[in-house]
Amino acid sequence: MGLEQEFFLVEESGTPSSLADDFLARCGELAEYEGLDPGNFNPECARNLVEVSTPPAHSVEELAGGYLAHLRTALSAGRDLGLRLYPLATYPLPLVPDMRDELHYRLQARTVGRERFLHAGRCAGVHLHVEVAPGTVDPRVGVAYDSAAKDRAELLTVYNLATALDPAIIALTRSCPFYEGVFQEMTARTACYRGSPDLAPYGLYAELAAVGGLRPYAADAGELVELQFTRYHAWLSAMERAGVEPELFAEAGNGLLDAAWNPVRLNAHGTVELRGIDGNHPAVVLDVAALVNAATGRVRAEGLTVKPTPGIGTIVPDGRFLRVPEFGCLSGRLFHEAATAGAESPEVAAYLDSVFAFAGSAAERLRALKSGVGYRCTESEILEKLEPGARLSREAGLELVLEACDELERQVEELHRPGKAATAKAGVDGD
Repeated sequence: MGLEQEFFLVEESGTPSSLADDFLARCGELAEYEGLDPGNFNPECARNLVEVSTPPAHSVEELAGGYLAHLRTALSAGRDLGLRLYPLATYPLPLVPDMRDELHYRLQARTVGRERFLHAGRCAGVHLHVEVAPGTVDPRVGVAYDSAAKDRAELLTVYNLATALDPAIIALTRSCPFYEGVFQEMTARTACYRGSPDLAPYGLYAELAAVGGLRPYAADAGELVELQFTRYHAWLSAMERAGVEPELFAEAGNGLLDAAWNPVRLNAHGTVELRGIDGNHPAVVLDVAALVNAATGRVRAEGLTVKPTPGIGTIVPDGRFLRVPEFGCLSGRLFHEAATAGAESPEVAAYLDSVFAFAGSAAERLRALKSGVGYRCTESEILEKLEPGARLSREAGLELVLEACDELERQVEELHRPGKAATAKAGVDGD
């Protein structure tokens, strides 16, 4: 597995900073000194955002160790420059992103509209990569037909399971409920980045669900390939409608798998990439990684086939099948409830119960996601202090930002202590 997490760069006052290039240069210097890969600290579409990645890991414990080591380096670089990292999914106050001008980003801005593309500079997410057998993902066609049949079947299973986990991930990782100073009626990053024709028509990809929304399950490898080409041609058609020459996409170094900003996608690194996780605190990020790892580990170990099944609203192991809700239910009612009510919805709570039950004993130890009285999320903790529905004052917004920066730094130090790296809030080992 591997992680990529985007962060807002802020000054010590909590106001946004556009010094990403200086910050990343300092990260590179410190990384070389500490024996880390400088390539794990990267720019994003706006100069107020940066991305911190991990090297590939073979266990949650190894993933946590790499994640925390890289975060410590990033935090040190920030201290050297008088900058801090704000980890939540949206900056709570009005923000005019300092967008980069590389061809790749210019093409996106021209295609979706410059105002709509600004959402990308105001939202921060976490991308979790789950590796599949080497050579199974082919960047040219999506799925390599000369790969082993068992490897294609496993890819299909992991892809379909990741798709089925989408409403659970939305509900569990809800973080900042404010966007541009306004309380959102649904989870802010999901609304403004992914968008929805019904719930959030203003979202970045609301009018281009093929390239930014959740895509259907695939019945076989051929259908999974078809989904990749359908999405690619949808993006090229959108470029053409916007008056952008489609051939510029390839000129920018992009190919079939690059026309994809979906919550679940195939990645040329040879992974299934889960992109629907809200920017969040390390405890939540690591717990979600552990939950996904446990679920994918079980379907692989037991050779289960993920089977969309009419009339069910939870995931249900059934012999050699893992039965999951049909896509219409998953992307309809379950998505709506997860994005609006979250775990407060009885349907979402039941869905989460089934996911945790399937993940087994590992899920019982994920303390950042679940307590004795139900499911937890960062958003609900924020709303215990701030009035939902109210417009956020500058003072309250900056206080929210600085508290989140403090919590990030506190958790990195706590979890980095010996014996804690595999856990969230002290917990996978139960102590």
